[in-house]
Amino acid sequence: MWNWPRLVKDSVSEKTIGLMRMQFWRKAVEDIYCDNPPHQPVAIELWKAVRRHNLTKRWLMKIIDEREKNLDDKAYRNIQELENYAENTQSSLLYLTLEILGIKDLHADHAASHIGKAQGIVTCLRATPYHGGRRKVFLPMDICMLHGVSQEDFLRRNQDKNVRDVIYDIASQAHLHLEHARSFHKSVPVKAFPAFLQTVSLEDYLKKIQRVDFDIFHPSLQQKNTLLPLSLYIQSWRKRY
Repeated sequence: MWNWPRLVKDSVSEKTIGLMRMQFWRKAVEDIYCDNPPHQPVAIELWKAVRRHNLTKRWLMKIIDEREKNLDDKAYRNIQELENYAENTQSSLLYLTLEILGIKDLHADHAASHIGKAQGIVTCLRATPYHGGRRKVFLPMDICMLHGVSQEDFLRRNQDKNVRDVIYDIASQAHLHLEHARSFHKSVPVKAFPAFLQTVSLEDYLKKIQRVDFDIFHPSLQQKNTLLPLSLYIQSWRKRY
């Protein structure tokens, strides 16, 4: 359910249509909090969740606002801009998930913030080959410029060291956010851990990209890890994230 604003961007090619749909969801959320949800299946389920768990309206609006700004399909100017996007979308989803779990805890919120940023960065990396096929590159421009790499290098699937250095820097930032999130491990309520299990798949991807020397186009990065469900179960059993 939480992916509805993202699907708008993925399913429209014209910004005007995307803006209209975002406006629909903005009004839908306003109506939901007035106990008057539109007769639309997802909106009705969202209304039920809001009533049942007293979800904070601000997080839902942040997701919509940020997705709307992102309809321009422009590269991130710097890593901070990518992190801000991830904070307002992925982290907001985690804040809502914590509310569903009935958790109000500062340490859990801090962990959610860093995990959301790591998720956003990894998502940007994972999608690079796909976007390249559509003649688009969204990787932070400041890091590309630092290593003398152009968007054309990614469109041509260049595997030179400076291209891999760009990926290394971006992946390292995601790794740092994971480490920060885990530094709160002993202070975060155990009840919050199910919300954070996505760290298993994030770490799996970061390890795989390290093994291929940060070649973002390596075929192995597109292969599923059949042991991932087992890793998720083990982390859940160990009460870790």
